[in-house]
Amino acid sequence: MKVTVGPKKGLKTNLQVFVDKKTIEEKIKIRLSELSKTVNIKGFRPGKVPTDVLKRQFGKAVYGEVLENILKETSAKAIEEKKIKVAGQPKLDLKSYGEGKDLNYNLEIDELPSIKLKSLDVISFTDYEIKLTEQETKKRIDEIAENQNNFKDKNDNEMANNGDMVAFDYLATIKNKKFEGGEGKNTQLILGKDLFIKGFDKQLIGVKKNQNKEVTVTLPENYPNKEFVNKVALFKCKILSIKKAIPIKIDNQFAKNLGAKDLNDLKELINKQIVNQYKISLDALSKDNILKQIEKMHNVDLPENLVEQELQLISQGLKKEDVEKNKAKSEKIARKRIKLGLILNELGVKNNLKVEEQEIRNEIQKQVQSMPGQEKQVLEYYQKNPSATTSLRGSIYEDKIINLIKDKSKKITKIISTKDAELIIKKDQHDSHDHDHSHNKESKKAKKTVKSIKKTKKIRKK
Repeated sequence: MKVTVGPKKGLKTNLQVFVDKKTIEEKIKIRLSELSKTVNIKGFRPGKVPTDVLKRQFGKAVYGEVLENILKETSAKAIEEKKIKVAGQPKLDLKSYGEGKDLNYNLEIDELPSIKLKSLDVISFTDYEIKLTEQETKKRIDEIAENQNNFKDKNDNEMANNGDMVAFDYLATIKNKKFEGGEGKNTQLILGKDLFIKGFDKQLIGVKKNQNKEVTVTLPENYPNKEFVNKVALFKCKILSIKKAIPIKIDNQFAKNLGAKDLNDLKELINKQIVNQYKISLDALSKDNILKQIEKMHNVDLPENLVEQELQLISQGLKKEDVEKNKAKSEKIARKRIKLGLILNELGVKNNLKVEEQEIRNEIQKQVQSMPGQEKQVLEYYQKNPSATTSLRGSIYEDKIINLIKDKSKKITKIISTKDAELIIKKDQHDSHDHDHSHNKESKKAKKTVKSIKKTKKIRKK
């Protein structure tokens, strides 16, 4: 094999590869020899079929198979020999080939750019710390207590009021005819929440235990059987019981019922929960800000084939006219994503960042523990979907890169209230809506780009 490097244009490199016919013929001879041991041809014993007979019968197929293998082997070897970092799929153009002939072909390769990384100490990011008040913690615990549905039977002569729980059997008809789904036993409603059928609760206010009550309502748009949507139905209800809400005593026992050690432990758990809810969103904003700075401070030549691939991903599922209409915007987004992906990948490579198998197993285990009762389904999902594991690896890898950047950049700590946190998050959502969130939320795509850059590609013929 001989490899010649052709003229280079930007990130495009051309390799001319030559394989002499003698090498090809030797490989064909070896393949025919292997074939003679397995094929059965009438008139010949297994393993005794002459080479010329095999060549007449299987020559074209064997040549095609050998040619395909030679193209794979020599192209990979040529790229490795010339130490080329390939971006995407090289294009292979056969110049001359055929049985009894030398093989000449051209490889058009898009190379990964050489990236000169800037110092990370010029980057700054905000690390938000949420300060909660006792009132906020108390409010959340009170809300939890209110939703515990602690009810006590009312006296038989007491009427139902808003907030009471009414249990009843019912039989419903439309124009005096029964219909599917029109019967229920021991149905329970908390009056005032209007969770059954709109307007139903109001008509039960004032009922007593053992009373019969007729309720007339219009079946809603989301009624399961579309045939009865917007039909007027008469519900004949038998009131079984009426219960009033009893305030729950917020004490150590209440905390233990919720899985905490005691009330103080519950308060700590609630604090962490509230802080984490805000922290996740605020950390995402800081991360986006870091990525914007990284993208702006680097100049990178982009492989056009990677940009084209990203454009295709962006355009998936869109109508042709929408693709054309948003072409300029989509290309801008694609270029940002590819650029970020290349820079992040270079940071990972230069700092020898890797994702160990144990880290992936640990992350899957975290997900398993966070979904009690669905452990088996989570494990099966990752076992049956290798792409999900690959995506998880990409997420872990990206997080490592972001943490590296944070370690080497300037951290500005800000202690804020939950009200301040809400204002910051709302402002970002408003800005994202105005400028198209795709421009501002690049990090979700960056890890996919990093993954695609690191992935080995197959060779594509022109």
